[in-house]
Amino acid sequence: MIKLPDAYLNNMQELLKDDYDDYLNSFNNKSINSLRINTNKISVKDFLKISPFHLKPIPWSEDGFYFDENDFPSKHPYYHAGLYYIQEASAMLPGEVLPVNEDDIILDACGAPGGKSLKILNKLNNTGILFSNDISVSRAQILLKNIENQGFENAIIMAEDLNNLNIFENYFDKILLDAPCSGEGMFRKDKELIKNWYVGINDYYAQIQKQLIDKAIQLLKPGGYLVYSTCTFSIKENEEVITYILDKYSNLELLPIKKYPGFKDGLTSKTNNCARLYPHLIEGEGHFVALIKKNGISDNNHINKQINDIDIDFIKNLNKKYTNKNLIKRNDKYYLSVNCDKDLSKLRILRNGLLLGEYKHDKFIASQALAMSLKSNEFNNIINFDLNDERVIKYLKCETLDVRDKYVSGYVLVCLDNFPLGFGEVNKGILKNKYPSNYRYK
Repeated sequence: MIKLPDAYLNNMQELLKDDYDDYLNSFNNKSINSLRINTNKISVKDFLKISPFHLKPIPWSEDGFYFDENDFPSKHPYYHAGLYYIQEASAMLPGEVLPVNEDDIILDACGAPGGKSLKILNKLNNTGILFSNDISVSRAQILLKNIENQGFENAIIMAEDLNNLNIFENYFDKILLDAPCSGEGMFRKDKELIKNWYVGINDYYAQIQKQLIDKAIQLLKPGGYLVYSTCTFSIKENEEVITYILDKYSNLELLPIKKYPGFKDGLTSKTNNCARLYPHLIEGEGHFVALIKKNGISDNNHINKQINDIDIDFIKNLNKKYTNKNLIKRNDKYYLSVNCDKDLSKLRILRNGLLLGEYKHDKFIASQALAMSLKSNEFNNIINFDLNDERVIKYLKCETLDVRDKYVSGYVLVCLDNFPLGFGEVNKGILKNKYPSNYRYK
Protein backbone atom coordinates (compact mmCIF):
# COMPACT_ATOMS: atom_id res chain seq x y z
CA MET A 1 0.00 0.00 0.00
CA ILE A 2 1.26 3.46 -0.92
CA LYS A 3 2.05 5.67 2.06
CA LEU A 4 -0.15 8.77 1.90
CA PRO A 5 0.19 11.82 4.19
CA ASP A 6 -2.01 11.59 7.28
CA ALA A 7 -3.42 15.08 6.77
CA TYR A 8 -4.36 14.20 3.20
CA LEU A 9 -6.06 10.99 4.34
CA ASN A 10 -8.06 12.95 6.90
CA ASN A 11 -9.19 15.33 4.16
CA MET A 12 -10.27 12.44 1.92
CA GLN A 13 -12.10 10.63 4.71
CA GLU A 14 -14.10 13.77 5.42
CA LEU A 15 -14.75 14.24 1.69
CA LEU A 16 -15.68 10.66 0.71
CA LYS A 17 -17.22 9.35 3.94
CA ASP A 18 -18.64 5.87 3.14
CA ASP A 19 -16.60 5.67 -0.09
CA TYR A 20 -13.30 6.26 1.68
CA ASP A 21 -12.27 2.58 1.96
CA ASP A 22 -13.10 2.00 -1.70
CA TYR A 23 -10.89 4.94 -2.62
CA LEU A 24 -7.99 3.52 -0.58
CA ASN A 25 -8.47 0.11 -2.20
CA SER A 26 -8.15 1.70 -5.65
CA PHE A 27 -4.43 2.13 -4.94
CA ASN A 28 -4.13 -1.65 -5.11
CA ASN A 29 -5.05 -1.46 -8.78
CA LYS A 30 -2.68 -0.41 -11.53
CA SER A 31 -3.22 2.80 -13.43
CA ILE A 32 -5.19 2.23 -16.62
CA ASN A 33 -3.53 2.98 -19.94
CA SER A 34 -5.29 4.85 -22.73
CA LEU A 35 -4.80 6.63 -26.03
CA ARG A 36 -6.75 9.04 -28.21
CA ILE A 37 -6.89 8.65 -31.98
CA ASN A 38 -5.74 11.59 -34.10
CA THR A 39 -8.72 12.06 -36.40
CA ASN A 40 -6.71 14.62 -38.36
CA LYS A 41 -4.78 11.62 -39.71
CA ILE A 42 -7.26 8.75 -39.63
CA SER A 43 -10.88 8.13 -38.66
CA VAL A 44 -11.70 6.08 -35.58
CA LYS A 45 -13.33 3.47 -37.79
CA ASP A 46 -10.27 3.12 -40.03
CA PHE A 47 -7.84 3.04 -37.13
CA LEU A 48 -9.72 0.19 -35.50
CA LYS A 49 -9.29 -1.78 -38.72
CA ILE A 50 -5.48 -1.55 -38.56
CA SER A 51 -4.92 -1.28 -34.80
CA PRO A 52 -2.45 -3.86 -33.43
CA PHE A 53 -3.61 -3.15 -29.87
CA HIS A 54 -6.31 -4.54 -27.59
CA LEU A 55 -8.66 -1.55 -27.37
CA LYS A 56 -11.77 -0.81 -25.33
CA PRO A 57 -13.80 2.41 -25.77
CA ILE A 58 -13.68 5.11 -23.11
CA PRO A 59 -17.34 6.02 -22.41
CA TRP A 60 -16.86 9.80 -22.28
CA SER A 61 -14.46 10.10 -25.24
CA GLU A 62 -15.58 9.57 -28.83
CA ASP A 63 -12.03 8.86 -29.98
CA GLY A 64 -10.43 7.54 -26.77
CA PHE A 65 -9.63 3.92 -25.94
CA TYR A 66 -8.09 1.91 -23.14
CA PHE A 67 -5.25 -0.38 -24.20
CA ASP A 68 -3.88 -3.52 -22.60
CA GLU A 69 -0.87 -3.30 -20.29
CA ASN A 70 0.95 -5.70 -22.62
CA ASP A 71 0.57 -3.26 -25.52
CA PHE A 72 3.29 -0.65 -25.99
CA PRO A 73 1.83 1.96 -28.36
CA SER A 74 4.60 4.48 -27.61
CA LYS A 75 7.05 2.01 -29.21
CA HIS A 76 4.94 1.37 -32.28
CA PRO A 77 5.68 3.04 -35.65
CA TYR A 78 2.09 4.27 -35.83
CA TYR A 79 2.90 6.52 -32.87
CA HIS A 80 5.69 8.11 -34.90
CA ALA A 81 3.23 8.54 -37.76
CA GLY A 82 1.08 10.64 -35.42
CA LEU A 83 -1.97 8.37 -35.57
CA TYR A 84 -2.68 8.66 -31.83
CA TYR A 85 -1.62 10.37 -28.64
CA ILE A 86 -1.18 8.57 -25.32
CA GLN A 87 -3.35 10.34 -22.76
CA GLU A 88 -4.87 9.45 -19.42
CA ALA A 89 -8.58 8.68 -19.81
CA SER A 90 -9.97 11.20 -17.29
CA ALA A 91 -7.80 13.93 -18.81
CA MET A 92 -9.72 13.48 -22.08
CA LEU A 93 -12.92 14.84 -20.54
CA PRO A 94 -12.12 18.61 -20.59
CA GLY A 95 -11.46 18.56 -24.33
CA GLU A 96 -14.67 16.63 -24.89
CA VAL A 97 -16.69 19.06 -22.79
CA LEU A 98 -15.42 22.21 -24.54
CA PRO A 99 -17.99 23.00 -27.30
CA VAL A 100 -15.75 23.72 -30.30
CA ASN A 101 -17.05 25.00 -33.63
CA GLU A 102 -15.04 25.22 -36.84
CA ASP A 103 -13.36 28.63 -37.32
CA ASP A 104 -13.31 29.28 -33.56
CA ILE A 105 -10.37 31.15 -32.07
CA ILE A 106 -9.45 29.22 -28.92
CA LEU A 107 -6.97 29.50 -26.06
CA ASP A 108 -5.57 26.49 -24.25
CA ALA A 109 -4.23 28.49 -21.34
CA CYS A 110 -2.01 25.85 -19.67
CA GLY A 111 -1.50 23.53 -22.60
CA ALA A 112 1.58 21.37 -21.96
CA PRO A 113 2.21 18.57 -22.66
CA GLY A 114 -0.48 18.91 -25.31
CA GLY A 115 -3.18 16.26 -25.05
CA LYS A 116 -6.04 18.74 -24.59
CA SER A 117 -4.69 21.03 -27.32
CA LEU A 118 -4.59 18.10 -29.73
CA LYS A 119 -8.24 17.30 -29.01
CA ILE A 120 -9.21 20.91 -29.67
CA LEU A 121 -7.28 20.89 -32.95
CA ASN A 122 -9.07 17.71 -33.99
CA LYS A 123 -12.38 19.44 -33.31
CA LEU A 124 -11.33 22.55 -35.27
CA ASN A 125 -10.71 20.28 -38.28
CA ASN A 126 -7.95 22.48 -39.78
CA THR A 127 -10.00 25.68 -39.39
CA GLY A 128 -9.76 28.58 -36.96
CA ILE A 129 -6.83 29.15 -34.63
CA LEU A 130 -5.67 27.51 -31.44
CA PHE A 131 -3.41 29.57 -29.19
CA SER A 132 -1.71 26.85 -27.16
CA ASN A 133 0.13 28.32 -24.21
CA ASP A 134 2.29 27.26 -21.30
CA ILE A 135 4.14 29.69 -19.07
CA SER A 136 7.19 27.39 -19.00
CA VAL A 137 9.34 27.57 -22.15
CA SER A 138 10.66 24.04 -21.66
CA ARG A 139 7.14 22.64 -21.29
CA ALA A 140 5.97 24.69 -24.26
CA GLN A 141 8.73 23.07 -26.32
CA ILE A 142 7.21 19.66 -25.53
CA LEU A 143 3.81 21.07 -26.46
CA LEU A 144 5.21 22.27 -29.78
CA LYS A 145 6.75 18.91 -30.63
CA ASN A 146 3.52 17.03 -29.89
CA ILE A 147 1.44 19.39 -32.03
CA GLU A 148 3.90 19.18 -34.92
CA ASN A 149 4.17 15.40 -34.69
CA GLN A 150 0.42 15.10 -35.14
CA GLY A 151 0.47 17.28 -38.24
CA PHE A 152 -1.38 20.44 -37.24
CA GLU A 153 -0.66 23.77 -38.88
CA ASN A 154 -3.27 26.16 -37.38
CA ALA A 155 -1.74 26.52 -33.91
CA ILE A 156 0.19 29.37 -32.32
CA ILE A 157 2.45 28.07 -29.55
CA MET A 158 3.19 30.56 -26.77
CA ALA A 159 5.09 30.59 -23.49
CA GLU A 160 3.39 33.46 -21.70
CA ASP A 161 1.94 34.53 -18.38
CA LEU A 162 -1.80 35.07 -18.90
CA ASN A 163 -1.37 38.53 -17.41
CA ASN A 164 0.64 39.48 -20.50
CA LEU A 165 -2.27 38.73 -22.85
CA ASN A 166 -4.21 41.96 -22.39
CA ILE A 167 -4.44 42.48 -26.16
CA PHE A 168 -6.82 39.49 -26.19
CA GLU A 169 -9.43 40.93 -23.81
CA ASN A 170 -12.93 39.68 -24.81
CA TYR A 171 -11.32 37.93 -27.79
CA PHE A 172 -11.43 34.13 -27.56
CA ASP A 173 -14.50 32.13 -28.56
CA LYS A 174 -13.50 29.30 -26.22
CA ILE A 175 -10.89 28.85 -23.48
CA LEU A 176 -9.67 25.69 -21.80
CA LEU A 177 -8.02 26.27 -18.43
CA ASP A 178 -6.54 23.05 -17.10
CA ALA A 179 -5.14 24.76 -14.05
CA PRO A 180 -1.97 23.85 -12.17
CA CYS A 181 -3.01 22.05 -9.01
CA SER A 182 -1.91 19.83 -6.12
CA GLY A 183 -2.31 16.73 -8.32
CA GLU A 184 -4.15 14.60 -5.76
CA GLY A 185 -6.12 12.82 -8.45
CA MET A 186 -2.90 11.51 -9.98
CA PHE A 187 -1.36 10.02 -6.83
CA ARG A 188 -1.89 6.46 -8.04
CA LYS A 189 -0.26 7.17 -11.40
CA ASP A 190 2.57 9.48 -10.30
CA LYS A 191 4.07 8.68 -6.89
CA GLU A 192 6.31 11.77 -7.01
CA LEU A 193 3.24 13.96 -6.54
CA ILE A 194 2.64 12.33 -3.16
CA LYS A 195 6.10 13.40 -2.00
CA ASN A 196 5.33 16.99 -3.01
CA TRP A 197 2.06 17.21 -1.06
CA TYR A 198 2.08 19.25 2.14
CA VAL A 199 -0.42 20.85 4.50
CA GLY A 200 -1.36 24.16 2.90
CA ILE A 201 -0.74 23.10 -0.71
CA ASN A 202 -4.45 23.39 -1.55
CA ASP A 203 -4.52 27.00 -0.35
CA TYR A 204 -1.37 27.73 -2.34
CA TYR A 205 -2.81 26.47 -5.60
CA ALA A 206 -6.28 27.89 -4.99
CA GLN A 207 -4.87 31.42 -5.02
CA ILE A 208 -3.11 30.75 -8.33
CA GLN A 209 -6.24 29.15 -9.80
CA LYS A 210 -8.43 32.11 -8.86
CA GLN A 211 -5.99 34.50 -10.52
CA LEU A 212 -5.89 32.35 -13.66
CA ILE A 213 -9.63 31.88 -14.03
CA ASP A 214 -10.21 35.57 -13.35
CA LYS A 215 -7.84 36.48 -16.18
CA ALA A 216 -9.29 33.81 -18.46
CA ILE A 217 -12.80 35.26 -18.03
CA GLN A 218 -11.46 38.65 -19.08
CA LEU A 219 -9.98 37.10 -22.25
CA LEU A 220 -13.18 35.23 -23.11
CA LYS A 221 -15.57 37.02 -25.45
CA PRO A 222 -19.22 37.51 -24.48
CA GLY A 223 -21.11 34.44 -25.62
CA GLY A 224 -18.00 32.30 -25.24
CA TYR A 225 -17.38 29.14 -23.22
CA LEU A 226 -14.67 28.24 -20.71
CA VAL A 227 -13.77 24.82 -19.33
CA TYR A 228 -12.02 24.83 -15.97
CA SER A 229 -10.39 21.56 -14.92
CA THR A 230 -7.97 20.16 -12.38
CA CYS A 231 -6.64 16.73 -11.44
CA THR A 232 -7.23 17.20 -7.73
CA PHE A 233 -10.00 16.43 -5.22
CA SER A 234 -9.66 19.53 -3.06
CA ILE A 235 -12.83 21.59 -2.59
CA LYS A 236 -10.62 24.66 -2.22
CA GLU A 237 -9.14 24.10 -5.68
CA ASN A 238 -12.40 23.09 -7.34
CA GLU A 239 -15.81 24.17 -6.01
CA GLU A 240 -14.46 27.21 -4.16
CA VAL A 241 -12.70 28.46 -7.30
CA ILE A 242 -15.88 28.09 -9.34
CA THR A 243 -17.97 29.78 -6.64
CA TYR A 244 -15.45 32.62 -6.46
CA ILE A 245 -15.70 33.37 -10.18
CA LEU A 246 -19.49 33.00 -10.33
CA ASP A 247 -19.85 35.42 -7.42
CA LYS A 248 -17.48 37.92 -9.00
CA TYR A 249 -19.11 38.09 -12.44
CA SER A 250 -22.89 38.30 -12.77
CA ASN A 251 -22.82 37.40 -16.48
CA LEU A 252 -21.43 33.87 -15.94
CA GLU A 253 -23.50 30.69 -16.09
CA LEU A 254 -22.38 27.26 -14.92
CA LEU A 255 -23.65 24.72 -17.46
CA PRO A 256 -24.39 21.04 -16.82
CA ILE A 257 -21.90 18.39 -17.90
CA LYS A 258 -23.18 15.02 -19.08
CA LYS A 259 -22.63 12.53 -16.27
CA TYR A 260 -21.44 9.08 -17.27
CA PRO A 261 -21.65 6.08 -14.90
CA GLY A 262 -19.35 6.73 -11.94
CA PHE A 263 -19.27 10.51 -12.39
CA LYS A 264 -20.26 12.60 -9.38
CA ASP A 265 -21.77 16.09 -9.17
CA GLY A 266 -20.01 19.07 -7.69
CA LEU A 267 -20.29 19.16 -3.93
CA THR A 268 -22.46 22.26 -3.40
CA SER A 269 -25.84 23.31 -4.72
CA LYS A 270 -24.17 26.12 -6.65
CA THR A 271 -21.64 23.79 -8.30
CA ASN A 272 -23.56 20.56 -8.80
CA ASN A 273 -23.35 21.00 -12.59
CA CYS A 274 -19.62 20.26 -12.32
CA ALA A 275 -18.24 16.74 -12.75
CA ARG A 276 -16.03 14.92 -10.24
CA LEU A 277 -14.14 11.79 -11.30
CA TYR A 278 -12.75 9.34 -8.74
CA PRO A 279 -10.46 6.35 -9.45
CA HIS A 280 -12.59 3.98 -7.36
CA LEU A 281 -15.70 4.76 -9.42
CA ILE A 282 -14.40 4.91 -13.01
CA GLU A 283 -11.61 3.46 -15.12
CA GLY A 284 -9.39 6.49 -14.84
CA GLU A 285 -7.69 8.84 -12.41
CA GLY A 286 -9.12 11.76 -10.43
CA HIS A 287 -10.40 14.86 -12.21
CA PHE A 288 -12.70 17.86 -11.81
CA VAL A 289 -14.37 19.65 -14.75
CA ALA A 290 -16.61 22.71 -14.96
CA LEU A 291 -18.18 24.34 -18.04
CA ILE A 292 -18.90 28.08 -17.85
CA LYS A 293 -20.64 30.37 -20.35
CA LYS A 294 -19.99 34.10 -20.45
CA ASN A 295 -23.37 35.53 -21.40
CA GLY A 296 -23.63 38.44 -23.81
CA ILE A 297 -23.21 39.23 -27.50
CA SER A 298 -19.97 40.02 -29.31
CA ASP A 299 -18.90 40.60 -32.89
CA ASN A 300 -17.36 37.60 -34.59
CA ASN A 301 -13.58 37.53 -34.85
CA HIS A 302 -12.34 38.21 -38.34
CA ILE A 303 -9.54 36.12 -39.79
CA ASN A 304 -7.82 37.30 -42.96
CA LYS A 305 -8.40 34.50 -45.45
CA GLN A 306 -5.81 35.73 -47.94
CA ILE A 307 -2.42 34.16 -48.49
CA ASN A 308 0.74 35.58 -50.01
CA ASP A 309 2.31 33.82 -52.98
CA ILE A 310 4.70 31.15 -51.76
CA ASP A 311 7.84 31.77 -53.76
CA ILE A 312 9.50 28.46 -52.87
CA ASP A 313 9.68 25.93 -55.67
CA PHE A 314 9.61 23.02 -53.24
CA ILE A 315 6.28 24.18 -51.82
CA LYS A 316 4.83 25.02 -55.22
CA ASN A 317 5.22 21.37 -56.17
CA LEU A 318 3.04 20.16 -53.30
CA ASN A 319 -0.44 18.98 -54.20
CA LYS A 320 -1.90 21.15 -51.47
CA LYS A 321 -3.49 24.57 -51.22
CA TYR A 322 -2.99 26.67 -48.11
CA THR A 323 -5.56 29.14 -46.73
CA ASN A 324 -5.53 31.57 -43.81
CA LYS A 325 -1.75 31.67 -43.89
CA ASN A 326 0.97 34.24 -44.44
CA LEU A 327 4.47 33.36 -45.64
CA ILE A 328 7.16 34.87 -43.43
CA LYS A 329 10.92 34.51 -43.22
CA ARG A 330 12.84 34.59 -39.96
CA ASN A 331 16.55 33.74 -39.62
CA ASP A 332 16.60 31.93 -43.00
CA LYS A 333 13.61 29.79 -41.98
CA TYR A 334 10.25 29.99 -43.69
CA TYR A 335 6.90 29.73 -41.96
CA LEU A 336 3.28 29.70 -42.96
CA SER A 337 1.99 31.80 -40.10
CA VAL A 338 -1.62 31.87 -38.97
CA ASN A 339 -3.32 35.16 -39.70
CA CYS A 340 -5.02 36.87 -36.82
CA ASP A 341 -5.92 40.50 -36.21
CA LYS A 342 -3.60 41.00 -33.22
CA ASP A 343 -0.02 42.21 -32.99
CA LEU A 344 1.91 39.26 -31.55
CA SER A 345 5.35 40.87 -31.77
CA LYS A 346 5.69 41.50 -28.03
CA LEU A 347 4.67 37.97 -27.01
CA ARG A 348 6.93 34.98 -26.48
CA ILE A 349 5.88 32.94 -29.51
CA LEU A 350 7.63 29.61 -30.08
CA ARG A 351 5.83 28.88 -33.32
CA ASN A 352 3.15 30.65 -35.33
CA GLY A 353 1.65 28.16 -37.73
CA LEU A 354 3.74 25.76 -39.79
CA LEU A 355 7.53 25.69 -40.16
CA LEU A 356 8.13 24.89 -43.84
CA GLY A 357 11.91 24.59 -43.75
CA GLU A 358 15.06 26.59 -44.48
CA TYR A 359 17.60 27.23 -47.18
CA LYS A 360 21.07 25.83 -46.65
CA HIS A 361 23.74 26.36 -49.32
CA ASP A 362 21.03 27.52 -51.78
CA LYS A 363 19.02 24.34 -51.24
CA PHE A 364 15.66 24.22 -49.49
CA ILE A 365 15.56 21.71 -46.61
CA ALA A 366 11.98 20.81 -45.73
CA SER A 367 11.02 20.52 -42.08
CA GLN A 368 9.73 17.51 -40.17
CA ALA A 369 6.67 19.61 -39.27
CA LEU A 370 5.88 20.01 -42.99
CA ALA A 371 6.24 16.26 -43.57
CA MET A 372 3.84 15.45 -40.75
CA SER A 373 1.29 18.01 -41.95
CA LEU A 374 0.99 16.33 -45.35
CA LYS A 375 -1.03 13.43 -46.60
CA SER A 376 0.73 10.97 -48.88
CA ASN A 377 -1.16 12.18 -51.97
CA GLU A 378 -0.04 15.76 -51.33
CA PHE A 379 3.59 15.05 -52.23
CA ASN A 380 4.65 14.06 -55.73
CA ASN A 381 7.42 11.64 -54.78
CA ILE A 382 6.86 9.10 -52.00
CA ILE A 383 8.29 5.87 -50.69
CA ASN A 384 5.68 3.78 -48.95
CA PHE A 385 6.59 0.93 -46.59
CA ASP A 386 4.19 -1.52 -45.04
CA LEU A 387 4.26 -2.21 -41.34
CA ASN A 388 6.19 -5.46 -41.67
CA ASP A 389 9.08 -3.90 -43.60
CA GLU A 390 12.17 -3.83 -41.38
CA ARG A 391 13.22 -0.59 -43.03
CA VAL A 392 10.49 1.28 -41.13
CA ILE A 393 12.33 0.92 -37.82
CA LYS A 394 15.66 1.58 -39.51
CA TYR A 395 14.27 4.81 -40.92
CA LEU A 396 12.96 5.84 -37.50
CA LYS A 397 16.43 5.14 -36.10
CA CYS A 398 17.83 7.63 -38.63
CA GLU A 399 19.72 4.96 -40.60
CA THR A 400 20.56 5.04 -44.31
CA LEU A 401 18.33 2.70 -46.33
CA ASP A 402 18.68 0.58 -49.44
CA VAL A 403 15.56 1.35 -51.50
CA ARG A 404 16.60 0.08 -54.92
CA ASP A 405 13.35 -1.91 -55.10
CA LYS A 406 11.30 1.30 -54.92
CA TYR A 407 12.58 2.85 -58.20
CA VAL A 408 12.50 6.45 -56.99
CA SER A 409 15.05 9.22 -56.83
CA GLY A 410 15.35 12.72 -55.45
CA TYR A 411 13.58 14.18 -52.42
CA VAL A 412 10.92 11.78 -51.12
CA LEU A 413 8.26 11.66 -48.47
CA VAL A 414 8.75 8.44 -46.50
CA CYS A 415 5.43 6.85 -45.53
CA LEU A 416 4.19 3.93 -43.44
CA ASP A 417 0.98 2.45 -44.82
CA ASN A 418 0.55 5.79 -46.67
CA PHE A 419 0.96 7.84 -43.46
CA PRO A 420 3.97 10.23 -43.59
CA LEU A 421 6.93 9.66 -41.28
CA GLY A 422 9.38 12.22 -42.64
CA PHE A 423 11.60 13.10 -45.58
CA GLY A 424 14.58 11.46 -47.26
CA GLU A 425 16.70 11.91 -50.34
CA VAL A 426 17.35 9.03 -52.75
CA ASN A 427 20.39 8.76 -55.00
CA LYS A 428 21.08 5.55 -56.95
CA GLY A 429 18.77 3.54 -54.73
CA ILE A 430 20.24 4.71 -51.41
CA LEU A 431 18.07 6.85 -49.15
CA LYS A 432 19.83 9.52 -47.15
CA ASN A 433 17.76 9.86 -43.99
CA LYS A 434 16.25 13.24 -43.10
CA TYR A 435 14.44 12.06 -39.99
CA PRO A 436 15.31 14.42 -37.07
CA SER A 437 17.63 12.94 -34.47
CA ASN A 438 15.46 14.27 -31.60
CA TYR A 439 12.56 12.17 -32.93
CA ARG A 440 14.69 9.02 -33.18
CA TYR A 441 13.08 5.68 -32.31
CA LYS A 442 14.46 4.22 -29.07
